[in-house]
Amino acid sequence: MDGGGRVSWMKYGPVVSLFVVLLAVWFRSPQEGDLDDRLDTVLSSLLRAESKVGMNDVARPRVAVGFGGCVDLIVDGVTLLNKIGLPPTDQPLHHDYIENTEQLAESFAYFFAPGAAAERFMLNDTLFSELVEASRDLPGNRWSVGGNAPVMAGRMATEGCDLLLGGSFSPDFTDVLSQHITVAGNTVEEPDIHLILEYPSGASWGRYTSRRANRYIIHSDDHNPYLASMEEFAKKLQNFDPDLLVVGGLQMMDNFPFQSGERDALFSRLADLLSSSSPTIGIHFEMASFVEESIMEDLLHYVIPHADSLGMNEQELPNLLSLLKGSNITVLSDPNPRVATVLDQMREVYRIINQRYKDASAENDSTMAKPLTRLHVHTLAFQAMIVTRGSQWKNTMSATAKASLTANRHVCGSNDIDPNKARLIMDDSFSVSRQEGSQRIPLQETRPVSCWDEEDYEICVAPVLVCTEVYQTAGGGDNISAAGLVLQI
Repeated sequence: MDGGGRVSWMKYGPVVSLFVVLLAVWFRSPQEGDLDDRLDTVLSSLLRAESKVGMNDVARPRVAVGFGGCVDLIVDGVTLLNKIGLPPTDQPLHHDYIENTEQLAESFAYFFAPGAAAERFMLNDTLFSELVEASRDLPGNRWSVGGNAPVMAGRMATEGCDLLLGGSFSPDFTDVLSQHITVAGNTVEEPDIHLILEYPSGASWGRYTSRRANRYIIHSDDHNPYLASMEEFAKKLQNFDPDLLVVGGLQMMDNFPFQSGERDALFSRLADLLSSSSPTIGIHFEMASFVEESIMEDLLHYVIPHADSLGMNEQELPNLLSLLKGSNITVLSDPNPRVATVLDQMREVYRIINQRYKDASAENDSTMAKPLTRLHVHTLAFQAMIVTRGSQWKNTMSATAKASLTANRHVCGSNDIDPNKARLIMDDSFSVSRQEGSQRIPLQETRPVSCWDEEDYEICVAPVLVCTEVYQTAGGGDNISAAGLVLQI
C-alpha cells in the first residue's frame, strides 16, 4: 500500500501542484492582483520610455573611461565574519581605515544596520590576505571584473558604445573585457583583489539587522591609488577623439599612505588632463565613498571644476553638499531618503557649484573651467536628474527611465525584468521640495517618469522597480550611471 501511494503521488504530483497554483491565483486578494497589475504597467511604461531613443541608427558613441580596475571577490558578508570567528561588536563605530579585526567589526556594524554602502582601505596586509583566503572557500563566492572604470566601460559597451579604458590590468583580466573596449595602461602580473561583503535586506549579525540590501567593501590596493595608467591614457585619448570622458575610481586614493606631496602631484596631473581635453567633450565625474576631508577638498579643487556632469548615490550627495557649505563631511546619511529631500539637496549642489563658476568667470579665474550642467543621483527607490536646458545632454526622460531599469537588471542579475521579483517603495506621490506648500506629483503608472522645468534646468524623477531577490549590489551605481549617460551623449 505504501509503495502504491508513493507511485500515485509521483504520477499525479504535477497535476496537484498545478491545481494548488490555480487555487492560489483564484483566491488571491484583489489588492495583490491590483499590485501585480500596477507593477506590470509601470514596467511596460518604463520600457517604452527607454526605447524612445534608439542606439542602432547612429554611429557608436565613443567614451573614454578612467581609472583603474581590480578583481572583485564577492561573498556573503555575515557568513565570512562568522567563518573567521569575528563576534558582533557592541559598539558600531566609523573608522577612516581598518587596521585590525576589532575596527572591522565596528565599521561593518556601523554601516550594516542602516544598510548603507561603504568602502574602506585596510592598512593591515596580513589581515586582508587572511580574509581573502577565508573567502575563497565560502560557498557561493563569485569573482568578477571590478573597479568603477571597468564596470562603467562594460555597461557602456553592452549598451552600444566604443570605449577607451584607462587601467593597469593582467592579461587574464583584459581577455574577459568586451571587444569594444581598448585598454590604455600598463600590464600587471596580478590584479588587486577587492573583497565585497554583500548582505540582503533583513540579514542578521548579532543584534543588528540590515534595513536594506547593500555591501561593505574592503581592499588593500597598492596599484590603483597611483592612477598608473594616466600617462598612457592621455596619449591614446587624443587619437581616440571621444564624445564623453568619464572619471571614476578616485576613492582608491582615500586614506592611502602616500608620501608627502604625491597625491597633490597626481591630482595636478589629472587636472591638466581634464583641462587639455576639447571643450566640446562632456566630462562626467562619478563620486564614491570618500571619508577623508582633505581628499574631498582636492576633488573640489582639481576635478569637479572640470566636470559638466556628476553622478552619486544618496550617501554621497549630502557628503558633497556638506563640504560645499563649509561643514564637515557626512559619513552616514539616511539610506532611504524622501524624493523632496534629495531634490532640495541636488538643487543646492547645482546652485553652489554654478555660483562658484560665475564668480570665477567674473574674476577671470580659470580654476572653475566649466559650469555643472548635469547631476544624476541614484537611490534604492528612485532615480533623479537635473539637466540644464540647452546643454549638450539630451533625452533626459529616456535616460532616467533607462537608469531605473538598469538598477533592477544589475541587482537581480538579469536583463529581463520580472515584476514578481520587484516592488515599488517610492511613495504614490511626492513633493518636489520640502518647502511648505510645494507641489505634489502623483506616480502615474502609465507615465512613471515625471519631468518638469525649473529656473534654467529640467528635473526628471523615475521610480525603481526594486529587486527583491538580490544577486549583487556591488557595481550598481556604476552600471546605473553608465546606462543613464549612454542615452544623453
